[in-house]
Amino acid sequence: MSTIRKQTSMVTHKECTERFSSLQTETAKRGWLTADSQFPVRITRSWYHRIQSLSDPLAKQVFPQPTEMQERVQTDALQNPVGELDKQPVPFVVQKHANRALLLVSRKCHLHCRYCFRRTLDDLIEPTQEELDKAIDYILSSGVEEVILSGGDPLFLNNDRLFGILERLVSIPTIRIHTRAPITFPSRVNVGLVEVLGQYSNLWVIVHCNHVQELNTEVVEGLQRLRVSGIPLLNQSVLLKGVNDDSDVLADLCRRLVRIGVFPYYLHHTDRVQGAEDFFVTLADGLQIYLALEQKVSGLALPKYVIDAPDGSGKVPVERYVLG
Repeated sequence: MSTIRKQTSMVTHKECTERFSSLQTETAKRGWLTADSQFPVRITRSWYHRIQSLSDPLAKQVFPQPTEMQERVQTDALQNPVGELDKQPVPFVVQKHANRALLLVSRKCHLHCRYCFRRTLDDLIEPTQEELDKAIDYILSSGVEEVILSGGDPLFLNNDRLFGILERLVSIPTIRIHTRAPITFPSRVNVGLVEVLGQYSNLWVIVHCNHVQELNTEVVEGLQRLRVSGIPLLNQSVLLKGVNDDSDVLADLCRRLVRIGVFPYYLHHTDRVQGAEDFFVTLADGLQIYLALEQKVSGLALPKYVIDAPDGSGKVPVERYVLG
């Protein structure tokens, strides 16, 4: 009797090497292991099926890149690229501003982006219920007007756990969920999730999409389910060398987002993350790209170009940051 082997939602290294012959060399295999030891390679099957070649923008975001495949070399990257480590009043809370705070509800993600600025966090250490309760107690007593659920990815949590967190935070005027899951693992946007999120009139969902190729039919359908339920949707992108550091590429993405009802909110300047050096874009180049983008899209489709300052002061427009 034959058996059917169920595929996992994650793609294996073996599958990648079988599909892409250039990954089969001993040098490539050693490089993959080096990168994986620093920040585990994690690719969802949905994302993998959207990849067309190793050089395309989706592959570059998830496959180990040349610099991180080498033994650690000295670069101008930063250990604390957005200044979060000094802005944690209690574990799993980041607060850079008096009126809002970030709650790190999970350290796990469905997919690992190679440029992630939290790539050094140990995703095997999740907040315990006691730690999460203490973090929420702090937020509720702090007087903030906004709480941002982040991680990792908040949608890595199951619906019941997510609902429990939202119920405790419901008195906060604005709740934001920052998530990549609707883009990287679109099956997560199921009926149960939409029912949970749709209960909260003060809830906003901010997704993370960097290239129009990420927006396949399944992703768009999931985003539309959220939108039909009345949840406001915004997008933030990261400016990444070799992925979207081109005004035409960004314009295509922003137009497409608007057409499916997602407001282009932020374009983040590349964080100077150790291990992500291959994605770095200079401030001068970034400004030139953004000025060209301004000429190609309407105000509705134009995100704010910001940098999350390394000193922990928060996001500021890149032009102001450069001028001092």
